[in-house]
Amino acid sequence: MEEPVVESVRYSVPCVDCGAQLECWGVHGLIGGSLRWDVESVCSACGQITADCGQDLPARLRDRLLADHGPATLHLPKPPVERVTVMRVLRAELGLGLTEAKAVAGRVLAGAYSGTLPEVEALARKLREAGVEAVAVRP
Repeated sequence: MEEPVVESVRYSVPCVDCGAQLECWGVHGLIGGSLRWDVESVCSACGQITADCGQDLPARLRDRLLADHGPATLHLPKPPVERVTVMRVLRAELGLGLTEAKAVAGRVLAGAYSGTLPEVEALARKLREAGVEAVAVRP
């Protein structure tokens, strides 16, 4: 089994019980082959405890992760690469249509596809399973 890949972000939201500012830690990770978003918090005003596990990463917090940690880029170090294989993996993993997969494959092959480290590593692992050498790197 491959190692988990995680990134975390700290943010504040109002407590659902008392309205005080609640400090939260969110962790975006590739765990056991699946992407997940886990959040833990404890309200210092009323003691309300929250643990939300296995959710989808909210867009605004994805943006924060990218701002805090920087984007990871997908690299395919050994040309030539079977474009058809890359497109097949992209369609299956990202739920893309043929036209979208062709455009994203162009970005992947040009070294311009990026996202959070767990997102890019998940795609790199699927590409490796399909026989394409791929790595997630952060500049």
